[in-house]
Amino acid sequence: MNAGYFLIQLASERDKEKVYKEIGETIRKDAKGVKQVAFVGVVNPLDPKVETPEQICEDLVTASKHIPKDQLGATDDCGFSPFSIDVKPKHGSPDFARDIAFQKITNRVKGVKMASEKLGI
Repeated sequence: MNAGYFLIQLASERDKEKVYKEIGETIRKDAKGVKQVAFVGVVNPLDPKVETPEQICEDLVTASKHIPKDQLGATDDCGFSPFSIDVKPKHGSPDFARDIAFQKITNRVKGVKMASEKLGI
């Protein structure tokens, strides 16, 4: 495939490192003139538990052991809708899910910054 960017749902994956390794083994530096970049999911929007910046940083540092740093990006898993029926928060405030979503996005930005600093990029 000669696509340049891949958004990969990964935050909810049980064996993330296995997937990181598979991505690293198949991602291409040159897909007919386009460098491929894998944006791996580091936030699970289907779970109301907020990931910490440190957890997100750790996932990205681990991913960088398998995926070249210049071909690695971070994203959210699909589904900020918000939360699946199974684990939807049962709180009175209609803004609760929105608040959690913003906390998750804020922590993704902080975690990516931490990982960038650790990886020297």
